[in-house]
Amino acid sequence: MSDSLVILGSQWGDEGKGKIVDLLAPDYDYVVRYQGGSNAGHTVIVGNKKYALHLIPSGILHKGKKNIISNGVVIALEELLSEMDKVRDVVEDFEGKLFISDRAHIVFPHHKILDGLSEKAKGKNKVGTTLKGIGPAYMAKYARTGIRIADLFDPNYFRKRLEASVSEAKEIAEKVYNQKFDLDINKIYYNTLDMFEKIKPLVADTSLMLDTALKKGEKVLFEGAQGTMLDIDMGTYPYVTSSNSSALGLCNGTGVSPREIGKAKVYGVSKAYVTRVGAGPFPTELHDGDGQKLRDEGHEYGTTTGRPRRCGWLDLVALRFAARINGMDGIIITKLDVLDHFDEIKVAVAYEYEGAVIRDFPASLQVLEKCKPVYKTLKGWDRSTKGIKKKEDIPKEAWEFIKIVEEETETPVVMLSTGPERTEYVWIK
Repeated sequence: MSDSLVILGSQWGDEGKGKIVDLLAPDYDYVVRYQGGSNAGHTVIVGNKKYALHLIPSGILHKGKKNIISNGVVIALEELLSEMDKVRDVVEDFEGKLFISDRAHIVFPHHKILDGLSEKAKGKNKVGTTLKGIGPAYMAKYARTGIRIADLFDPNYFRKRLEASVSEAKEIAEKVYNQKFDLDINKIYYNTLDMFEKIKPLVADTSLMLDTALKKGEKVLFEGAQGTMLDIDMGTYPYVTSSNSSALGLCNGTGVSPREIGKAKVYGVSKAYVTRVGAGPFPTELHDGDGQKLRDEGHEYGTTTGRPRRCGWLDLVALRFAARINGMDGIIITKLDVLDHFDEIKVAVAYEYEGAVIRDFPASLQVLEKCKPVYKTLKGWDRSTKGIKKKEDIPKEAWEFIKIVEEETETPVVMLSTGPERTEYVWIK
């Protein structure tokens, strides 16, 4: 790898980005998480051990790599510390290996309470949030009432900010949701400062670090969370996350200029089929035996929530859209082996809407909910691709599948992941 690289999800998240970042990390100097919070989950399997990472970049499992949680991430300190403890068999000392932006915002207990109240109030129209407080933390950020890591260096200033933030949350809970709200500000205050002492040596101006590194020619791997179709601006709004989970979030999420970011390649990760957690339109969703087979074969249950994922055939209309807005240089297909034993495999190449065929992904949910997929049916290969490492071992029917993906997205498929282990992959471009 000669360039810095962005790895991001090109569907509704859960595409297997964690494994890909873990696989590629040895070729890079920095691994950077640039948006989201502990609502995202990356699973990396090393040997017989599984690591579920939610805030810490996947590069932490490799020696000699600098890992950054940048300013676009919202951080629940208690969850960060818990995650650090879980990887201590690999990382005994985090200094010099993990850096936390001083501009990153903090998720507090009152954000989690508001998250739950908001979701409950929506009733059957709930978004499907993970209830981790991510949305309210971003709301506070843009309302200019949020609290950043930098604020904790001044305990008196932090106290004033915390009192104002909790007071605002209390007013929302009682006046908007008609719920009593009682939090011990002293407990939150002292607990936060205690936790901060444990990460203080890791706090840095990560924007400056990255700008310096890129100008020196060091190689940076940017790790996106969630997926493009959950992007707050370009996703299936309002059934989206609270940040820009596409490449559009790179500059504001890292504090690095477009000039430097623009030099990086972008690879989008896509499953060989599609999954989604929570509510929202899903044109290719399957409610039949094929859908259940995809769920069972793919072990489709959320890393963060444990919820069963909705499953469907690969949607090339959505993937074409993701390739365009992210400027993808390549597509990485994961879980190809999940399709090994289907007699027929379908891919959606267009939608049918009110008698017309459309090939572009619509902004309107009212339109999308009425769209029916126009499928192209391919012959299955009925042989195992699990763990293959050579191009010549890919069945010809699987090559036909890859060819359709490339033609419909106008983007090359550069790599296949054929299992959860680090070694189960094959470069094809």
